[in-house]
Amino acid sequence: MSKEQIFNADEGDIWQVPKGRVTLVGAGPGAPDLMTIRGERALAQADVVVYDDLANAALLEICRPEVRRIYVGKRAGQHSMAQAQISRILVEEAARGQQVVRLKGGDPLVFGRGGEEIAALAAAGIAHEIVPGVTAAVAAGASIGVPLTHRDHASAVVFATGHECCGKRPGQARVNWAALASSGATLCIYMGVRRLAEIVTALLDGGLAGSTPVAIVSNATLPSQEQHTTTLEQAPFFAATLKGKPSLIIVGEVAAWAAAQRQGEDAAVGAAEQVAAVVSMAGAEGAEAAAGTSFSSPELLSLAGRRASLLEAVAS
Repeated sequence: MSKEQIFNADEGDIWQVPKGRVTLVGAGPGAPDLMTIRGERALAQADVVVYDDLANAALLEICRPEVRRIYVGKRAGQHSMAQAQISRILVEEAARGQQVVRLKGGDPLVFGRGGEEIAALAAAGIAHEIVPGVTAAVAAGASIGVPLTHRDHASAVVFATGHECCGKRPGQARVNWAALASSGATLCIYMGVRRLAEIVTALLDGGLAGSTPVAIVSNATLPSQEQHTTTLEQAPFFAATLKGKPSLIIVGEVAAWAAAQRQGEDAAVGAAEQVAAVVSMAGAEGAEAAAGTSFSSPELLSLAGRRASLLEAVAS
C-alpha cells in the first residue's frame, strides 16, 4: 500500500486517504541556531510548511527541496491572512495525508495563537504535536544580560500582551495593568510599542514609580538587535524609534542590569583597545630594533617578552 491509500477489506475495494499530522514548531526568537533539535527534525520531515513573518527564513533551508511552503505572515496591523483561514489550511493539508509543520516565531503557545489552531485541529480530529521554542522574553533578557527573576529583586515574572484583540467581548480576559503595577513582578510586554504611551500611563496610574527601570530589545538575538535602557516615565519617547521593529519591553528592577551590563562591556572593550594599542606599539618598536640589532639583543628580547605578556593578558 502506498502512503496515500489504504485498502478497507471490510467495506470492499474502497481506497481512503489517511489523515496526516500537524506539528506546531516554535522557531525561537530570531537566530536560527536557537531552534530546538526536535523542531529541525520536524522541518526535515515535512511535506508542507506553513510559516509566519517572525520565523527566520533561513530555517526553511532545513526542509527538503520538494516541500511546499505556504506563507501566512502575521504582524501587528499587517495580517496577510486571517487566523480562521490559517487554521483551515492546516486542517485541509493534514486531511490530504500531508505531514504539516506550522512554523511560528518564538513559542507556539505564547502569544502565537497556537491555542486557536490546536482547537481547530482537535475539532477536525487531526493528530497534532507541539514543539516548544525559546520565547522572546527569555531571549531578550538573555541577550542583554537581564535576569527576569532575581531573589533580591523579582520573585515573579509576567508575560503580557501590549496588543489586545479589538474584537474582545465584555467579560473576556484583558490585561489588568493596575494589578500588574503593584505585583512586584518583572513585566515582559510583547507587541507593546504601538500602545506604549497608553500602557505606561496605566502602570503609573496603578502606582508603579516613574523611575522604574525599563529595557527595550528589538530584533532580539539577530545581528540587527537594538537595546534601549530608560525609565518607565521616559519609555514612550522610544516608540517612534521602535516603530516597525519586533520589540520586547522589560519593566522592573532587574531591567537596570542591562545598563550595568553595557557599561561593563564598554569598559572591557576600552581596556582591550588600550592593550591592543600597546601591543601594536611594542611590535613596531621590535621591528625598528630588529633592523639594526641581532636577534640576541637584550632590547629586542625584552620587547618580544612584553608583546607575549600583553597577548597573553588579552587572551585571558
